[in-house]
Amino acid sequence: MKFKIVMGIPDMIKYWERLCKKADSNKLGNDLKLFKKLVKTLSILSNNPKHPGLKSHEIKPLTKRYGIKVWQSYLESKTPSAGRIFWVYGPEEKQITIIGIEPHPEEKKRGGYDKIKLSDLN
Repeated sequence: MKFKIVMGIPDMIKYWERLCKKADSNKLGNDLKLFKKLVKTLSILSNNPKHPGLKSHEIKPLTKRYGIKVWQSYLESKTPSAGRIFWVYGPEEKQITIIGIEPHPEEKKRGGYDKIKLSDLN
């Protein structure tokens, strides 16, 4: 089942639009590597959110805080502070909303996910 990927409001929409504008004008600079990883990850996520390479899993502290199941998938691995994508199913059927992109929090430390601020659904 293919999912439509949308960005959360307002932060993720602004972030994505800024990256796309830079990509269109060929001015990504330091963001080029991140942009390529993000496009690849979003493609995989839209085709199969449970793809083994994404290592998608629910983040219970965020689910509890936001009142909806919040999932985390790998944007990258084996790098310091590896990037993670935070997302939810919906709000529409066959839709995934990206609500955050953050470095991997130190979950073993107390309150590792407390610093994560997520966008709202559309």
